[in-house]
Amino acid sequence: MAFQQRSGLTHMRRSLAAALTGPPALAFLPALTLAAFWFGGETALIFAAALLPVFYLMSNRFGRGLTLPRDAVSGLFQRGAFEELTEQIYQRAKLKGRHSAAFFTAIEDLEDLADRHGQAAADIIVQRTGERLVTALRGDDNVGQMGDARFAICVAPVRQLDLELCIQLAGRLQAAMEEPVSIDGVTIYLTASVGFCLNTRAPGDDGAAWLRAAATALRAAQRRGPSSIRAFSDQMRRDTENRAELREEVVQALDNGQIQPWFQPQISTDTGQITGFEALARWNHPVRGMISPAEFLPIIENVGLLERLAEVMMYHAFAALKAWDGSGVEVPQIGVNFAGCELNNPRLIDKITWELDRFDLTPDRLAVEVLETVVASAPDDVITRNINALGKLGCRIDLDDFGTGHASIASIRRFSVSRIKIDRSFVMKADRDPDQQRMISAILTMAERLGIETLAEGVETVGEHVLLAQLGCDHVQGFGIARPMPFEQTLDWISRHNAKLQNVPRILDGRAT
Repeated sequence: MAFQQRSGLTHMRRSLAAALTGPPALAFLPALTLAAFWFGGETALIFAAALLPVFYLMSNRFGRGLTLPRDAVSGLFQRGAFEELTEQIYQRAKLKGRHSAAFFTAIEDLEDLADRHGQAAADIIVQRTGERLVTALRGDDNVGQMGDARFAICVAPVRQLDLELCIQLAGRLQAAMEEPVSIDGVTIYLTASVGFCLNTRAPGDDGAAWLRAAATALRAAQRRGPSSIRAFSDQMRRDTENRAELREEVVQALDNGQIQPWFQPQISTDTGQITGFEALARWNHPVRGMISPAEFLPIIENVGLLERLAEVMMYHAFAALKAWDGSGVEVPQIGVNFAGCELNNPRLIDKITWELDRFDLTPDRLAVEVLETVVASAPDDVITRNINALGKLGCRIDLDDFGTGHASIASIRRFSVSRIKIDRSFVMKADRDPDQQRMISAILTMAERLGIETLAEGVETVGEHVLLAQLGCDHVQGFGIARPMPFEQTLDWISRHNAKLQNVPRILDGRAT
């Protein structure tokens, strides 16, 4: 099956067809019957009165127009009408042995676009996107608006339709949606993800299950990043079921100790000494084993348990500090991540102060890790007051994933940041990429002028480690140093690491000792 792009004539044809065969045509019935009587007398009037209803019933336009309203100008169905139409197409394709496909598409970051350009501009973007989708399809394909930023497409049944053709069509739909939009002289660039499901691969036996499968594929595409395309598969269905099960189990996992911190060391580039650990959440499921943070952290966020996670992480992190102190090893501090919702808690300072007192620890042993995106977007509210209060308390403030957000120098100074953590995207292959080296040098120069320490994340090779030391980065962390490990393994690792340092020659007054 060959899909050909349609011009603006598609809109005119659809509008004319809707006007002549839909409910608007009912307005012309009196004129048609009067004309029949005028030119043909009573006999013509009887024929007209009998044949016109038959014509509407045979064309199925009368009933369909009432139950499945389509916008006469844009050609879009509303959600309820589209879902009913999808059910009809699914059953018809199944009955006749034809092939069809359901697509779900979404404009990404529409809320951000609305914040940046205004709600009126966002509305125009949605309207033009719908028009572009209609134009990119054949006349008998159908488009529905399923939300502010989401659209669904149901392809009319055909004899031949395979995965490759669907991918091609998804690419064309995506290209149509991502055409820049010019509003009031400003060009707005868009990204869109697409998910689809062939009717022959639908997991259920009705149109609703078919649409849900396409929506599942869209969510899978969005998790992969911007401008992604995914086809529905049984694995996606299993993953969805697994996430639903994990959602039910996550509360119990936080309470019974299945979710605990693993610890990744941070070392000084000058001395090689351990300067701290970062506490990273890990879920050791009794049946499934280790579950990736990328899988369970979004679930914890969705169920509103990030604050509970922070409490668990802080408790175990402070317990680890006391255990290291009791074993006679020196670990100056531990980093714990705090999300925006946790920093927005008015009682956060009291909670942290209570935990520090509980473990008899000084505030400088805690490094509060805050994402750069949180700092960049935080107004003068509870978040700002909490971060500044933690700094005044004596806690260290680490700006995490630096370089991925838009934090200004003013924001860095406003929050009394102690250290910036350079995101791994800048560190990757820095020993071989001059552009990466220049970017890191610029960040290090800025930090030096501001009197802020630096730590490079994601250091994986000796070459990266050596380069960062040469450029003047203060600390490094990553798989090249050590992978995150449970507390039970940290003491052995610390012992082995300190033993290595004893064998390194020291330079004193120009002489090796």
